Amino acid sequence: MTAPTAPRAADATGVPPRRGPVDLPGPEGDNSIAREPLWYAYGAGDDAPEAPPWTWVPQPPPDTHVPPPPPRGGGPREPLPLGTHDRLAALPFPALPPRGESAEPAGERLGRALVTAFGPQRREPENPYNDHRPYASPRCLFPVHAFVDGGAGLPWRLLEPDRHALTGTPDAPARNVVLTGRYTSVPPAYQWFRGSLIAIELGFTLRALSLGLELLDVPARLRLPGPDAHALLPALGLDDAWAWSLPFVVELDGEGTSPPGGTPVRAAPPGAPAPEPPARLTRDDPALAELIRVNREQTYGGPPTPLTTAVPTGLGPSATVPDWAELLWRRHSGRMPRALHGMTGRRRTVPAEALDSAARWLSVPPPGAEIAAAFDALKVTAVVQGVEGRTDGVHRLRAGDAHLLRADPTAPERLEERYGYGVSPVNGCGIRDASLTVFLTVRTRELFERLGTAGWGAVQHAAGWAAHGLCLSAAASGLFARPVRAFQEIPTQRVLGLDLDEMILLSVVVGVPQDTGGALLDLRL
Repeated sequence: MTAPTAPRAADATGVPPRRGPVDLPGPEGDNSIAREPLWYAYGAGDDAPEAPPWTWVPQPPPDTHVPPPPPRGGGPREPLPLGTHDRLAALPFPALPPRGESAEPAGERLGRALVTAFGPQRREPENPYNDHRPYASPRCLFPVHAFVDGGAGLPWRLLEPDRHALTGTPDAPARNVVLTGRYTSVPPAYQWFRGSLIAIELGFTLRALSLGLELLDVPARLRLPGPDAHALLPALGLDDAWAWSLPFVVELDGEGTSPPGGTPVRAAPPGAPAPEPPARLTRDDPALAELIRVNREQTYGGPPTPLTTAVPTGLGPSATVPDWAELLWRRHSGRMPRALHGMTGRRRTVPAEALDSAARWLSVPPPGAEIAAAFDALKVTAVVQGVEGRTDGVHRLRAGDAHLLRADPTAPERLEERYGYGVSPVNGCGIRDASLTVFLTVRTRELFERLGTAGWGAVQHAAGWAAHGLCLSAAASGLFARPVRAFQEIPTQRVLGLDLDEMILLSVVVGVPQDTGGALLDLRL
């Protein structure tokens, strides 16, 4: 996922530029970092939100950031099952295995599902960001981690995809998988946007895990964070529990796991206080302190809901992807040669199936009542170019189909002009040549009226879920898909014909990849 552009600097007086009367709700700088907290404030009812003072504080370049060490170190590890790649290669795409007919033990199937969702696919020596997993992540930082319970009285086990292992040794079959993201893994230059990056990646990993469980026949339910969800973070064995997002709990229903109707999750006693950030954080990193406060408000009250499907029905066979192993292998974000940054692509006519498949994948709702409600509030708009049988221009994607809003063959070029990382000696940009550039937008005021402030996290999760589906769709069509947030928002609204109160949550650039000729080192086991 590409970084947003830097905020517009203050003028000579030190005062940030003022927005015009129609630029609701953000500053004239109209970039992701500057507008993110303003969209939240506007959704919560502030008609004229002001940028927080820390918005304008200079930040070190993202490349200088050193992520914290892994959350666990040392101790015994249990290898995950080998041969998962072979198992997926035997599953034709897009067919799904029958439910309840696998003879493999539940623990083996869970291990394979974790490999399917999180396991490294390859290393690209020319890529400055490695390793490559089945889902996109900002700067390949993978700040969202998975934990698996080790049985009564035993510590939670950390999934270590690069080691193909789980920490610790269990005394009973796993009953829960927890997903949570570490905010301090993301460079401080992203400021308040770190919260959205974690929330979006939770959506990515939720769909990746749902797909893995579905392909390996592991029934499960999703428990979204409730009022006491913060109490689980210290129980995961995290020294810096304050720096992690409220956890998603995936409760397993398979043989030897938990009975239907609810799974006990070992945590601190009910009513335990939330892990508090250090007192210095408000002074040293006020944006981080504020985004953590907002995250602790992202709680829901509903019961666990079944994981249904991550895959749309009615998909036809792919001309380039014979099986599920190949689909995950082919997912990428537009490779550049010689360790250059950005993305590159070729302008080619693509079959109508590329757009039809994208619309289908984008129509599959996520689990969880609140996330599904936020998903319903999303608007999906795509700039289409060179798709057989479709007019170049702006289309609305809904209910598994694409509808032309406005013919406009100049839209891709105008979008590239408003992208924060144009072509340069060290950066590629394939937007003007892209087959599809898809935008997920929402009216935050309407969303908050429906779901309260928890709608903020829910819609970010929903956007990540949708975008990961689009990435898989692109791979099945032989295309690359690159999630980005570096478009200047107000000019992009004009290109798309959006209203001023529509926030751009996430964009995905989809195109025909260039053959860079670089090596691909297979890491699949």
